[in-house]
Amino acid sequence: MSSADGSVVNLEDPAHAEAWAENVATKFIKAREAISAVIFGQPQVVEQVLITLLAGGNGLLIGLPGLAKTRLVDTLGTVLGLDSKRIQFTPDLMPADIVGSEVLEEDEHGRRSFRFIKGPVFCQLLMADEINRASPRTQSALLQAMQERYVTVAGQRYDLPRPFHVLATQNPLEQEGTYPLPEAQLDRFLMQIDVTYPDRASEERMLLATTVGDEKPPKAVLDPETMMQAQALVRRLPVGEKVVSAILGLVRSARPDADASETVRNYVAWGPSPRASQAFMLAIRARALLQGRFAPSVDDVIALAHPILRHRMALNFSARAEGTTITKVLDGLLDSYR
Repeated sequence: MSSADGSVVNLEDPAHAEAWAENVATKFIKAREAISAVIFGQPQVVEQVLITLLAGGNGLLIGLPGLAKTRLVDTLGTVLGLDSKRIQFTPDLMPADIVGSEVLEEDEHGRRSFRFIKGPVFCQLLMADEINRASPRTQSALLQAMQERYVTVAGQRYDLPRPFHVLATQNPLEQEGTYPLPEAQLDRFLMQIDVTYPDRASEERMLLATTVGDEKPPKAVLDPETMMQAQALVRRLPVGEKVVSAILGLVRSARPDADASETVRNYVAWGPSPRASQAFMLAIRARALLQGRFAPSVDDVIALAHPILRHRMALNFSARAEGTTITKVLDGLLDSYR
């Protein structure tokens, strides 16, 4: 693997690999600081989004209007040096509006042929704004792109740029006229990131910074090549047996089978698939690297359990009738790991 300056990075050499990891960690810490200088009062959200991208995944941002979700994605594109585009999902949006379509053209000799015009999905960072407002048919147009990193139009394969990530947003309040995301698509999001209100001090900083007209625009800290190198490095970080055991134990305990706890059997309709374990393995490595560590711990598993598992589980009617939430169920499962 080559670094951004063209030098060869030998990850088989522990000393060389550690020096490269320190360099990557430093760059991502600077990226986090640059984003936090624009997005006030959301350190956990910024960290989880960076973890998602560093792990090579896609993120689902859920929050009320006006909490800077769109601004966050725009800032990410600039700071990370990625080509970013935005799609506003509406009920009349069609799949071709996302992936592109073929048009019939005629040359000067009268010969006709089809030419493919790429849609906005051909970028490195795609913001799918209010994704649940589009029909299931349109939502499914993103499935292949999110998982396979290419689209197929008229039987022809078109590869997407590298890296490619989707950050989708969803409003938890206005559900009338919306289409809930199917489980197959939810499972393709590495993490569900809840965006909440900022604290008073952060909101005051935001109020003053955005209304006096002297905001400093964010600057690029990374580039796509460094991003892909960092993603490759994440997959090489070692994970201890204790951490692997914690991941498997937590994911398997959230499934309502015969070996599950009474709470899970009584309240959980279906639990996380093995893809959740894969998401854990990548996300905890990314979190460790983002914090300047080169091996994840059980604390990383605990910290990321909610964003990784909450959209991969569903409660049954009994749980909803008794006021039980997925958060409460997960907190109970995590008690044995704290």
